[in-house]
Amino acid sequence: MTTPLFESTLRSLPLLGRGKVRDIYAIDADKLLIVTSDRLSAFDVILPDPIPRKGEVLTAMANFWFAKLGHIVPNQLTGIAPESVVAADEQDQVRGRALVVKRLTPLPIEAVVRGYVIGSGWKDYQDTGAICGIQLPAGLQQAQKLPAPIFTPASKAEVGDHDENISFEQAQARTDTVLAEALKGTGKTGAQLVAEARDAAIALYTEAADYAATRGIIIADTKFEFGIDAAGTLHLIDEALTPDSSRFWPADSYAVGISPPSYDKQYVRDYLETLDWGKKAPGPKLPADVIERTAAKYVEAYERLTGQTL
Repeated sequence: MTTPLFESTLRSLPLLGRGKVRDIYAIDADKLLIVTSDRLSAFDVILPDPIPRKGEVLTAMANFWFAKLGHIVPNQLTGIAPESVVAADEQDQVRGRALVVKRLTPLPIEAVVRGYVIGSGWKDYQDTGAICGIQLPAGLQQAQKLPAPIFTPASKAEVGDHDENISFEQAQARTDTVLAEALKGTGKTGAQLVAEARDAAIALYTEAADYAATRGIIIADTKFEFGIDAAGTLHLIDEALTPDSSRFWPADSYAVGISPPSYDKQYVRDYLETLDWGKKAPGPKLPADVIERTAAKYVEAYERLTGQTL
């Protein structure tokens, strides 16, 4: 097993920023290098221990979906090999875990699609009979499939902060304001882009969920990010349909009325819930068995979903 990468240290390209998991470097005016580290965040706190192969799994899974769903909406990929844009002694840091992508202007929202009543949606539904203001039938149980997928946008938070659910209209107003300059001359408004993002997100989720079902996996919900080019054309960016951005449930252990086990940070969250740490940075160190079981879950999700060995 390769040594986990907590943080990339490329000197051949300017570092633009680090997110919870990804490090972003500038290549030129048109392209970026995105390196997916093995960092893991839980409860919006980056934990001190990396998860071996996590970045490799996330990159391989995102590439699988970009290829499978590319007919629905354009995406960020350029097809350029990451090893070709860094120094020779830095290639090990990017091999299998990095993407060379188009420089695009991101929409200031998370495009969340929910197919099942779970997580914050379940709490919202219990309180209001709705999820993010979308009225739903009475009597739904936890983890029950919704009559149709729903689009519930969220505001993008800074690292360490929580995303907040917002209404469709709030998402439109926010995008109108933030992208006003970028949209000049394109003939598009932020409101139109959010409508496009909603339709694309639901189409992406629906096709992915139908495929995953044939592999014994339920995709309960997911979040997408979109960006635009200079012409205002919507593109799928960031990652897509990975265990970090989605809830994957094994179909053979799914039951309505309970929160099903999932292919993601389940072991880490369960362990952290036993500690008294306040869910604030710095996060606690993880025992070796929690790290190993989490790493195995990520690999299992990829191999079960794609039918390919990583």
